[in-house]
Amino acid sequence: MEAVVNAAFWRGRRVFLTGHTGFKGGWLSLWLHSLGARVHGYSLPPDGQPSLFGAADVGGRTTSTLADVCDAGALSAAMRDCGPSVVFHLAAQPLVRRGYADPLETFSTNVMGTANLLEAVRQCPGVEAVVVVTTDKCYENHEWPWAYRESDALGGHDPYSSSKACAELVCASYRRSFPEACAAVATARAGNVIGGGDWAADRLVPDLLRAFDEGRPLAIRSPDAVRPWQHVLEPLAGYLRLAERLASGQDGAAAAWNFGPGDGSDRPVSWVADTLARLRGEGAGWHRDGGGHPHEAGLLRLDSAKARTALGWAPRWDLEAALSATLAWHQAWRRGEDMQDFTLGQIAAYAGA
Repeated sequence: MEAVVNAAFWRGRRVFLTGHTGFKGGWLSLWLHSLGARVHGYSLPPDGQPSLFGAADVGGRTTSTLADVCDAGALSAAMRDCGPSVVFHLAAQPLVRRGYADPLETFSTNVMGTANLLEAVRQCPGVEAVVVVTTDKCYENHEWPWAYRESDALGGHDPYSSSKACAELVCASYRRSFPEACAAVATARAGNVIGGGDWAADRLVPDLLRAFDEGRPLAIRSPDAVRPWQHVLEPLAGYLRLAERLASGQDGAAAAWNFGPGDGSDRPVSWVADTLARLRGEGAGWHRDGGGHPHEAGLLRLDSAKARTALGWAPRWDLEAALSATLAWHQAWRRGEDMQDFTLGQIAAYAGA
């Protein structure tokens, strides 16, 4: 089986990563460090405690600038100090329901934050690859039964989804308008990502684990909704491989890419809740919420044929394996284990799967 990433490419390479204090950014920081990359993280402090950043000592393996992507001057200065070859942009307001509560913050962070990032790239010679992470929710969702391809129309009903569609347009505009600096800009659209160290509110798996720990059933608002679930390491492997191809100048790499789960991982919320409850054991359960919530899509699937064909990327873990790994991480954290070692162990297990 082909290696997940090219370790030689990353050894000693300077990487600028926004959002390193977040869930996905923390996992990516540790993976890059394990490959020998020199990582400079730029992000706001962790949003609440506990956090992966603290639990796995992500800050001990990165150079950190704690600042806002909406601060264009600070962002540009930090990037110049890093002098990166590769830039990953993960900093975002990532929650649908929070987008309803604070749409201005959501658009400011997700749209202008992306524009600030690309402006900083323009002022930083030597950048060979830029991967901007958006979301599967950037599509105009008709809730049809087939999966969305990269050529399908962008849209977004709610502020979060719309802001990520806008970020896609910002990237396309910079790539076309400023080819001397932004020719190697790509966007990446993943599914509903799960994994250890995610304590965000209003996300299914963290909410379930909190309820199980407290010995209460979780009220679930949309148990029939279908989502493309995947472990966090699946799209991260895609982002790493995409950056490698961008830096090598592969034709067509500077574009939009889907990194969705494998067959059988598009499952209803109820299936995920039932499976995680079964893996957790006695006392774990859930029930249907009474309703009255803001609109969220009921059906969403991603077609990742392009990434499979052009990048050689493919999912490695099915959904039950992803849920098992997530639960194992959470239980290890509750036992007080060294979570940086545990996280790196899961990365090694995935890469060797």
